[in-house]
Amino acid sequence: MAAQIGFVGLGRMGGNMVARIKRDSEHDVVAYDREAATVKTVAGDTGARGARSLGDLVKKLDAPRMVWIMVPAGRPTQDTVDKLAGLLEKGDMIVDGGNSKWTDDRERAALLKKAGIDYVDVGTSGGVWGLEVGYCMMVGGPAGAVKRLAPILDVLAPQTHEASRAALGDRGWGHFGPSGAGHYVKMVHNGIEYGLMQAYAEGFDLFDKCDFDLDNAKIAHLWNQGSVVRSWLCELAARAFEQEGNSLSGLSGYTGDSGEGRWTIEDAMAKDVPTPVITASLHARFYSRANGDFTHRMLAALRAQFGGHATKRSADG
Repeated sequence: MAAQIGFVGLGRMGGNMVARIKRDSEHDVVAYDREAATVKTVAGDTGARGARSLGDLVKKLDAPRMVWIMVPAGRPTQDTVDKLAGLLEKGDMIVDGGNSKWTDDRERAALLKKAGIDYVDVGTSGGVWGLEVGYCMMVGGPAGAVKRLAPILDVLAPQTHEASRAALGDRGWGHFGPSGAGHYVKMVHNGIEYGLMQAYAEGFDLFDKCDFDLDNAKIAHLWNQGSVVRSWLCELAARAFEQEGNSLSGLSGYTGDSGEGRWTIEDAMAKDVPTPVITASLHARFYSRANGDFTHRMLAALRAQFGGHATKRSADG
């Protein structure tokens, strides 16, 4: 049975999610972005129905409504939630698929509950590749609301691997508890990602300075053939070397962070959990902003590969 959902925010992630839903299902999507040209492009390319404003989006949805937000975390998300709260009705639902802090989710859920509006947080991983391979989604929220959202989550998710079906069934997403749980799992996911990226970057930095004339792309490709360090990040490293060259010299080493590594460390400190690898990897990103070397050029390249994050070109690039 076809479902209906509104989408707010049609950038790198949101636009691709709308495209995947419309390409792979019969679900009805009403799409809105503050840039009217973006709405026109996405609607024209995907078959989604465009909206001129948040109010117009709400009017075009049948009750009980579901509205999925994909805008930057922090004030942009909070402002959007606040505006929607004044437009939606009892029985409607707001879904935050961005990178919100889990404590903010709990506060939003409590306030919206007073108005009878459900709040579901969806920690979303997959970056710009999600359109083709699907999104790994970590979900928090009331069980009834998540069940209603499930048809949308099912089409956005990747196919599950054999070993995961016992835990997840045929779904490539998981419900982990009340509002906030999804973004909490995604927060720790990103902290781990920081450490993995740092380890790859340091290893390839050693190759860059070693006595041998090594082909970094060839090494990364080889390591994905049965090695214990094979991974999607390693595949992306190979792509980065092929696109940017063996030394990544065209890139600046400046490496940004979304805040989730910081939140992971803050929560670990509050719970007396030692996180030396994650903490050191965050500090390395800080260091990169003044002293970008090969390690940091590779970190910047990997962020660009999986998330489409902007990079800075070096003076030579």
